Amino acid sequence: MTRARISAKADRFTESVIREMNRLAVAAGAVSLAQGFPDFACPPELKAAVAVAVDADINQYAITWGSKPLRDAIAESTRRHFPGWREIDPETEVTVTCGATEAMIAAMLGLLDPGDEIVVFEPYYENYGPDAILAGATPRYVTLHEPDWAIDPDELRGAFGPRTRGIVVNSPHNPTGKVFDRAELELIAELCEEFDAIAFTDDIYEHIVFEGEHIPLATLPGMAGRTVSIHSMSKTYSVTGWRIGWTIAPADLSVGIRRVHDFLTVGAAAPLQAAAVTALGFPDSYYADLAAGYRARRDLLLPALRSAGFRVHDPAGAYYVMTDISDLADESEDDVAFALRLISDPGVAAVPGSSFFSRPELGRRKLRFAFPKRHDTLAAAAERLARLGARV
Repeated sequence: MTRARISAKADRFTESVIREMNRLAVAAGAVSLAQGFPDFACPPELKAAVAVAVDADINQYAITWGSKPLRDAIAESTRRHFPGWREIDPETEVTVTCGATEAMIAAMLGLLDPGDEIVVFEPYYENYGPDAILAGATPRYVTLHEPDWAIDPDELRGAFGPRTRGIVVNSPHNPTGKVFDRAELELIAELCEEFDAIAFTDDIYEHIVFEGEHIPLATLPGMAGRTVSIHSMSKTYSVTGWRIGWTIAPADLSVGIRRVHDFLTVGAAAPLQAAAVTALGFPDSYYADLAAGYRARRDLLLPALRSAGFRVHDPAGAYYVMTDISDLADESEDDVAFALRLISDPGVAAVPGSSFFSRPELGRRKLRFAFPKRHDTLAAAAERLARLGARV
């Protein structure tokens, strides 16, 4: 009798480490700064908009690639916030998906072939490697170098070759909080043009920037026709459970994304798409307050981590901070063991750094903390971390 087995693709990666750490935190009663979701309410206008949509019987399938009002709102909002963006055709260039997670895998499945290579900066958000594997592509990793997570231009150029089909760019960056500057983006654009590669840009933290500015790669010369820009409601509007994301891509690339999206999920939830239109119409003051609120949370957590003995890399954007545990962990204790100990005592959860690297040894002295939390949650974490600092 033959034994059932999982596919060779699925055997090449594990379940999410981030979500596992959050589950362990909940079970232990720890303060969870592991998974990146807010523990505070979304704007009340969005709750009301969902109720209105449900009452209006917007409860059946929307158009597969997104309701027309939402696609129109996405095109208008994108141009309003980023005036350098070329004209966007919502009929052929916007695809609404079940979150940015589906947007990325639909884009890779729709645009990459087995044997293609895709460049990924590391540390990286844990989905990118499995996404490439599921698409049959080979990830080529390029390290971002501390202390400012800089690109080595020679290393980046060396990762491109005749089989390179794409590159993933996430700015502001998870897990480091790096915001790619114009010179770095121009280098990426130059290589994409030279090697005829597609840029998959994960822009979901585009409105959470503390230093520098978010420059959409699609707005650089020559990149509008070769960029798949990925966005989401989750982080900007504190609705991670809605799973409303979208891609903006030229029509010829959107064809592939839409075909895959159709057979992955059919479409995102119709009443939530209707409510998303309300969010995209928020005034500029909303986005200023959003960034200011996360800056305040960052500035509450960082001193607590330093006082506890962590070496801290100040994030310029997003809502994560990457730390070094070298002054806290025992010589025999790696990042996973230390993270598990931290959950048990003093009772704070973070994510082991090795989960963000293709070579786990590069992250063995690192932990990532997330700060999209209420001030009292962060204060509780700081109080517990102070006990750790007292033992150093």
